[in-house]
Amino acid sequence: MKNKKTTVYDCSIIELNKHHANEGNLTVVENNKTIPFEVKRLYYLYDVPGGESRGGHAHKKLQQLITAASGSFSVVLDDGEVKRTVTLNHPYEGLLIVPGIWRDLVDFSSGSVLLCLASEKYDETDYIRNYEEFKKYKES
Repeated sequence: MKNKKTTVYDCSIIELNKHHANEGNLTVVENNKTIPFEVKRLYYLYDVPGGESRGGHAHKKLQQLITAASGSFSVVLDDGEVKRTVTLNHPYEGLLIVPGIWRDLVDFSSGSVLLCLASEKYDETDYIRNYEEFKKYKES
């Protein structure tokens, strides 16, 4: 699949393994098994002020699995033609975002924590931060 041809429908919710115990739950994510890539970077967002948004970019080759480790938020996916909003509010569900998809992270609940597993190390040249450039990238 060429990254320029990906659509919002190539992004999907992945149900992560949830192991129950009287003392709480445990969720395990394994490279190339639970998720279709090897994790090379992990980061998390927290203390996002009410009404603020994050994201506002696309990636050329990076894949991500985003989950709500705590609280909730929504991810607005955009392939240049179709927009789709996915709400994340369970720590045992992750949203797989494929390359070539614009994303905006919105509607963070108080105390929410977004956990992101990324397929690549940080590389500024992989980002498309201007929406008009993104549209041109998708059309080329």
